[in-house]
Amino acid sequence: MLHCLDHLILAVADLDGAARCYAALLGRRPSWRGEHPALGTENAIFRLANTSLELLAPAPGVAPDAAPGGWLARWLARRGEGLLGLAFGTQDAAACARFLAGRGLRPGAPEPGLSRDTQSGAFRAWTRVPLPPAQTRGLLLFAIEQRSPAALLPEAVAVAEPQSAVQALDHVVLQSRDAEATRRLYGDGLGLRLALDREAPQWGSRLLFFRTGGATLEVAARLGEPPEPGARDRLWGAAWRVDSAPAARARLAGAGFEVSELRDGRKPGTRVFTVRAPTCGVPTLVLQPAPRTAPRR
Repeated sequence: MLHCLDHLILAVADLDGAARCYAALLGRRPSWRGEHPALGTENAIFRLANTSLELLAPAPGVAPDAAPGGWLARWLARRGEGLLGLAFGTQDAAACARFLAGRGLRPGAPEPGLSRDTQSGAFRAWTRVPLPPAQTRGLLLFAIEQRSPAALLPEAVAVAEPQSAVQALDHVVLQSRDAEATRRLYGDGLGLRLALDREAPQWGSRLLFFRTGGATLEVAARLGEPPEPGARDRLWGAAWRVDSAPAARARLAGAGFEVSELRDGRKPGTRVFTVRAPTCGVPTLVLQPAPRTAPRR
């Protein structure tokens, strides 16, 4: 029912500055620069091969006590910029609401939404299925049915050499203080495929990997710590996939980003480096996948 990670939501205070930052980091122009008058927010979206990154900010002049939009201003005042939520794609919002209710969740009624591109004047429509924060372990989670032609949100055009531009999201990292409760939410509740559940004593972690639509949600919980019932999960960081990590590192270092040295990744054959700043509060990894091996004949 949830066939992909439709988009990853990053809360930012200054949309213009954040859009410039991520255009440089991803090596791509935004696919969409829009506003949500009914919600009191504005956004910039970068559509990649397997998901989109949405930068979301309060509309200009929106104060924390304002309605609409004040909720996001309050979130930023309390926590600062960072990852805010996940939207999972569905092809039928009404059927999805029934599906989630049947799996023990309490989704709200499907809500129609509309966004206008402030540069082209185009409108995009969608329907979202909200979930109460009490059931999502404190995160903004919802399902979304995109109701407009995909051509209205084209893939973000590369402005860097293709081998150094970000192609896709490899994984997003969620930190949990109750791994079993988080597993039940994403596996039993949302119906995502749990591809791997393992303990990694060398890192002091239990790691769970949920996969959907070519993207991975990695859940990390500390080994040896008792679960904290009611504790909020935290969206922590993101790993972006490139064709050439050396080329991407050279490009970002030349653009003024603070980057680590190139190193081998945890998965054999991968090459990675860390982008320390600026990232709008998101711990960021850039990853070159392992070379594909030819199938045996």
